[in-house]
Amino acid sequence: MSVMAELTIFPMDKGVHLSPFVARAVAIIEKSGLVCSFGPMGTIIEGDWDEVMAVVSACFKDLEQDSERISLNLKVDYNKGDASRMTQKLESVRTKMAGSAD
Repeated sequence: MSVMAELTIFPMDKGVHLSPFVARAVAIIEKSGLVCSFGPMGTIIEGDWDEVMAVVSACFKDLEQDSERISLNLKVDYNKGDASRMTQKLESVRTKMAGSAD
């Protein structure tokens, strides 16, 4: 089983400079040991359901300590098949792009 989740989380009551809060969430994700990919609009996390949801919850609980309002967007792709789909999906697209360059 594999879950890929794209998480975007930030406080809504801390002004416009939110990178310190985003950095806290990304640090939690990276320390989890799950496969992840940090991006400008969110972080993708891959693992089994319980592991991924535990990391999402940990990120929320961390920001909840000093935030009155939190925006959390979560997009999940579940597949009973193989894990490591994040890497496989990227490689598949790159291969097709290389093939269309001819």
